[in-house]
Amino acid sequence: MKSENRISENGEEGEKEISYKKKEKQLGGIKTMPFIFASEICDRFAMVGFYANMITYLTQELNLPIVKASNILINFSGTGSLSLLVGALIADSFAGRFWTIIVGSIVYEVGLMTLTTSAVLPQFRPPPCPTQENCKEASAAQLTVLYICLLLKSLGSGSVRGCVVAFAADQFDMKKSITKKGGWNFFNIYYFCMGISMLLAITVLVYIQDHIGWGWGLGIPTIVMALSIITFLVGSPVYLKVKPGGSPLTRLAQVIVAALRKRRAIAPEDPGLLYQNNDLDAAIATNGRLLHTNQFKWFDRAAILTDDDTSYSRPPNLWRLATVHRVEELKSIIRMLPIWISAMLFTATYANSDSFTILQARTMDRHLSPSFQIPPASLSVFSILTFILGIPFYEHIFVPFSRHLTGNPAGVTCLQRMGVGYILNLLGTIVSAVVEAKRKAVAADHGLLDKPTITIPLILYWRNRRCVLGGIGGHLEFIYDQSPESMKSTVLAVYWTVASVGSYIGSFMVSMVHRYTGKERNWLPDRNLNRGRLDDFYWLMAALEGFIFIYYVLCARLYVYNPLEEVKEASKDGDVELAIGNIPSNAKNDANGLAPGNDAL
Repeated sequence: MKSENRISENGEEGEKEISYKKKEKQLGGIKTMPFIFASEICDRFAMVGFYANMITYLTQELNLPIVKASNILINFSGTGSLSLLVGALIADSFAGRFWTIIVGSIVYEVGLMTLTTSAVLPQFRPPPCPTQENCKEASAAQLTVLYICLLLKSLGSGSVRGCVVAFAADQFDMKKSITKKGGWNFFNIYYFCMGISMLLAITVLVYIQDHIGWGWGLGIPTIVMALSIITFLVGSPVYLKVKPGGSPLTRLAQVIVAALRKRRAIAPEDPGLLYQNNDLDAAIATNGRLLHTNQFKWFDRAAILTDDDTSYSRPPNLWRLATVHRVEELKSIIRMLPIWISAMLFTATYANSDSFTILQARTMDRHLSPSFQIPPASLSVFSILTFILGIPFYEHIFVPFSRHLTGNPAGVTCLQRMGVGYILNLLGTIVSAVVEAKRKAVAADHGLLDKPTITIPLILYWRNRRCVLGGIGGHLEFIYDQSPESMKSTVLAVYWTVASVGSYIGSFMVSMVHRYTGKERNWLPDRNLNRGRLDDFYWLMAALEGFIFIYYVLCARLYVYNPLEEVKEASKDGDVELAIGNIPSNAKNDANGLAPGNDAL
């Protein structure tokens, strides 16, 4: 009778599980993309429109020195990246990505509204200083308002950025066996849409800021961000909202503690004897469990079954015993750390370059016709156009061609794409140094070194330092692909957090260069770039990027991709069945128990 009851209960649970999965399959998919992409396009438009020309607002509206203004932007950008981790932990632990995006967007909107108000009301700004000489800087109270606005913006945008890519990818079946068959790359589509949005922001919006005023220049992003929130909410009924699997940091801590407790235990030679529990990992491994790897085998101790473990009732004490999947989650994070460090160091070298580029461009001839000149902050339009046009070329020409050469369905790996991006950034830094030396030489020839507000007769061609085409989506695709599925928001946030450390390092380097390169020929002067030595600063950054690239290549060559035991769906008469593929033949642990063959536990 007990056996029959158990079968009946299991049958009811199985029917509920099948019913849930059928309902789940009706959500998500391509129908969610108009809402998500429309919302993200509005959000990116507001974000880029906010930051693209902010160095101009700080130096010309608030009369701040160049280095101080640049460091303010970099430091708050780093704060935004740090807030990604908080938002992602909240999303992955209990709130879910959907509600984290909503709350973060509202905080972001409040920050934009506050800054727009401060840009309209004159009491929040110092007196105008068109000559940029003997200017009165913004007062402490005015800077306090600015800092509050930037903080709200950073916290809100960080929470959104840490979840939105993973949330959009959640709407599709991102198993490798599925994506390899498809003729598209989700991340390339995502970046293509974002490129269109960025293009609009740095052309239309920057022109409005430079020629109409900052009230409208910041008011439009505020209105567009409100539309982003509304659009995202409208799509709520069709979203696939992945349930949070509990705090990922807690799981990582449990593995470390369990391994420390068993530091004297000897792992079995047969990895199949390590503890596995399908039911325990079901909520955090819906697409498949991570398979055992031979790297960092010290942590395998956390999955060793001992007599003490089998004496406990189910569920097991996770601070004493971890499954192989949970151990491999920790190993995945450790494997990615060296790659993240290279990204952090590269971020440090170009953190301030966008601000310097805009200030350089403002001194040069930007006319496309006698009556029209490109706004300095719009110069990255050429990079973005290259980026947008490069994605179809990459997807439909380069990938099929390289696929025949490499045998890789994606053409090249994410790590290879990232490496190309690093090379292009290095070349961009070298070009920056050469152009800056030429700019100062022309200024000297025309006697303009002490006249920073007069245009230097040097035609400005493509001058954007950052090569956004490099590694199209490579970083995010790599992180999403290699991070455990229940930790994707958190891992993406950790990546941006590591990158934010690079921003702080970059800000520190700029401050040190400004402090120790003298007063007469300071590399990064407060007001007049014509008397600076920005080209020397770029050469220093190029040398650092060369060493960082060598380090990255070594890390990429040693990297081991995560093996995944995928959950495959086999359809019979419309029913959904789950079948685990590639189970090692020596995997003897019972899916529901603690020890092989121990049904009583």
